[in-house]
Amino acid sequence: MNVQQSYDTWSAQYDTNKNKTRDLEAQALRTTLSEISFDTCLEIGCGTGKNTEWLVTRAGHITAVDLSEGMLAIARNKVASDKVQFRQADITQPWAFADRKYNLIGFSLVLEHIENLDHIFSEASGAIAPGGHIYIGELHPFKQYSGTKARFDTEEGQQVVTCFDHHVSDFVQAAQDHGFEVLRLREHFDDDDRTTVPRILSLLLKKK
Repeated sequence: MNVQQSYDTWSAQYDTNKNKTRDLEAQALRTTLSEISFDTCLEIGCGTGKNTEWLVTRAGHITAVDLSEGMLAIARNKVASDKVQFRQADITQPWAFADRKYNLIGFSLVLEHIENLDHIFSEASGAIAPGGHIYIGELHPFKQYSGTKARFDTEEGQQVVTCFDHHVSDFVQAAQDHGFEVLRLREHFDDDDRTTVPRILSLLLKKK
């Protein structure tokens, strides 16, 4: 299965599966953005709306984008607000869905499925308002190095979603190449146990 097919299949059980990565990234987003003001938000990889539910309490408009119609169907039912516009789109293509300049662009557990970060940051640079922020929450590269990938179980067996390894420096370099400065880089650990390998990497960027 390709990435879109995988998430369409996973959508039926995504919210009910035990998923430490999903849950810790949600915490990372809320912590990172708690002191940031934003009225317009472009949420990339909205999935079933786990973060959209929180973002809608902070923003006047959200464009929530996902590759999977299965995930979007659940998100639409979960977040019934006229402040949210859900869009199905492939972010490896030109961003026709970005119909305004956004104060915040968020990426949640999506860039691991994207091979070319340069295209993503180029499109994000064109969609961000001056002084706007970018939030990135990803499975930590250290977890990737040890073989951890997005995966779920089906009756046919375990399905592993196509992923690409990105080093911390890859995110930082791509951001800097497209006019962003890194304001914050944090690592998030299971049960806040810093003796273990970090699970989530989060970055907060600002458009120069």
